[in-house]
Amino acid sequence: MPFRDECGVFGICHQIEASRQTYLGLYALQHRGQEAAGICSSDGRELFLHKAQGYVADVFTEAVLDALPGDAAIGHTRYSTTGGNVASAAHPFLIHGRFGQVALCHNGNLTNTEALRARLIADGHTFTSPSDSEVLLALINRAQADTLEEAVVVALREARGAFSLLILSAEVLIAARDPRGFRPLAMGAMNGTTAFSSETCAFDLVGATYLRDVAPGEMVVVDRRGGGVRSRFPLPLVQPKPCVFEHIYFARPDSLVFGQSVMVARREMGRRLALRHPVEADLVVPVPDSGVSAALGYSEQSGIPFDFGIIRNHYVGRTFIEPKQTIRSFGVKVKLNPVRHLLAGKRVVLVDDSIVRGTTSKKIVQMVREAGAAEVHMRIACPPTAYSCFYGIDTPKRQHLIASYMPLEEITTFVEADTLGYLAMEDLYGSVGDDGTGHCYACFTGDYPVPPEG
Repeated sequence: MPFRDECGVFGICHQIEASRQTYLGLYALQHRGQEAAGICSSDGRELFLHKAQGYVADVFTEAVLDALPGDAAIGHTRYSTTGGNVASAAHPFLIHGRFGQVALCHNGNLTNTEALRARLIADGHTFTSPSDSEVLLALINRAQADTLEEAVVVALREARGAFSLLILSAEVLIAARDPRGFRPLAMGAMNGTTAFSSETCAFDLVGATYLRDVAPGEMVVVDRRGGGVRSRFPLPLVQPKPCVFEHIYFARPDSLVFGQSVMVARREMGRRLALRHPVEADLVVPVPDSGVSAALGYSEQSGIPFDFGIIRNHYVGRTFIEPKQTIRSFGVKVKLNPVRHLLAGKRVVLVDDSIVRGTTSKKIVQMVREAGAAEVHMRIACPPTAYSCFYGIDTPKRQHLIASYMPLEEITTFVEADTLGYLAMEDLYGSVGDDGTGHCYACFTGDYPVPPEG
């Protein structure tokens, strides 16, 4: 089973009922974060904010959206990577400072947060949350600059790590990405409207056309007062390192991420996995939903029939009251259930996107065996994940990642599979059209493009 999610951002300008369009955009990005959601809108004079813990559909009602007027808005759906799952860490953040009202939402993690926070506190700033995104907003507010645009430039030159940002004021909407481009940010258009989104699937829902990605190190400024759209590159030019895990797991299969189809990349991972780790079997079964695309590719390449031998319950909420009586593997069983008549007596190839701690994979293998499978061969559509991420993904500490301390044979025994095969690094490169230098692979290699703080 995969790493935990990260965050999604959506913004739109020059659009009637911008907050409702942003609500739809966040709805399409719900998979990127389920802990909190927020929208800040502007009518050209004032900013209006609503944010709370919960799913997008729970946080926003008709009455709430009616109270978010204006033709520009930014929004965020959150999974905590820094700051914890607390209401004060929900986005967007809004301040009334030197440049009037300014709101910010952020996908990513800064790697120098603590040093920046300590300096700002020493200068007299008081923080309301542990979020690194509030640090960014404080940097902007205290920057030695005459305009908001120049203040954003000053702040971003001090920030290190991963950031795909949307910033809103009465005058401008600004989109920016860090020089490495770790996290995605796409740009779209619709009848004179400019829109930004973590993934293109949100454009499909609101009816916008994908134009291009905001480039690594780029800042796009949309003038609210009719000055058009301007692009500038105020940050150092370095080798981009977009996160390869967007293609492995995070993004929706119907999205374009970093300009590439997620579905195409994942099916290619499955095809290469079948070539690298063939096995005699009767059925290819994905671990839903993250293993579906790779399992299709494995089936197509191997000729082994594909079927949904495990069904996912999509209606399990953020909290679930477990029975007091202990039920073995309950946490997995409430989300996944085997289709026994498909699995009974079969040699099964079980395809998933990754193994993190290994405990969930073990429970799924046990579940398939208890459903009557004669053999269970596990295939993982990425290399062993042995290092933590510091760029906006909630990963366990390295000592909790099973591939960091167990060799393949021991992992195979631990998860109780008959065989286990991971995608090779060179196959991952080929699946995303890379020569090995064009993405961030730190979770597999430990080669961090930006050193983590401390």
